[in-house]
Amino acid sequence: MKGATLVLALLAGVATAAPEASIRPVARATQAVPVATEAAAPAHFFASLRPTLRPRAIVQQAMARRTARRKGQVCGDPDLQGEAVGAVPGRINGCGIEDAVRLRSVAGVSLSQPALMDCNTAKALKKWTERSAKKRLRNVGGGLVQYRVAAHYACRTRNNQPGARISEHGKGRAIDISGFVMQNGTRLTVLNDWSSRHRRALRGMHQDACGPFGTVLGPNSDRFHRDHFHFDTARYRSGPYCR
Repeated sequence: MKGATLVLALLAGVATAAPEASIRPVARATQAVPVATEAAAPAHFFASLRPTLRPRAIVQQAMARRTARRKGQVCGDPDLQGEAVGAVPGRINGCGIEDAVRLRSVAGVSLSQPALMDCNTAKALKKWTERSAKKRLRNVGGGLVQYRVAAHYACRTRNNQPGARISEHGKGRAIDISGFVMQNGTRLTVLNDWSSRHRRALRGMHQDACGPFGTVLGPNSDRFHRDHFHFDTARYRSGPYCR
């Protein structure tokens, strides 16, 4: 009996013993993949991806435009195009401009007539053009290309009233704008569009001018300004006067 038990134990030990070597799966045969060589690839594949140089004619044209722009600048700013005038004497006491410029365009927007003013006023017009007018009108008719100038320098009293003070126009510190011309020829006017479907743009431009300019007047100010915006660079202790 004991012998049979011993034989069974030995047989069980042989069945449970771990194999001496691990049985690994045989790797599948792989198909050789050809390696691309420089000779097999297109020649342009290995070429440098640098942009080609611009044609000399295009570069020369760009340089010519830049030179002309600098030549036509006033107030030391290429965005202000016109001509330096210098001192403009006034025919009555209180009028005149010490160092005037005749402005033709500002920040790419032309003026319907060259406007005589000082550099401070020209720079204020540029600031308003870039920060307000061009942005407010960018979705109208392809964008703003021209201001309709109603008035600029004129040696006169305020609103041409006898006995009134000298207007800021008489000091080269003011410009009146009556309308706006778009790239596709569309025209907006202060008189006709102050309450039209474009009223938000016009009223926004009027409001935005308060700051760059010291005085801002429009259709809601008085009967003298119902058809134009009056902007001037007079400064007051109480701050800008805007109506």
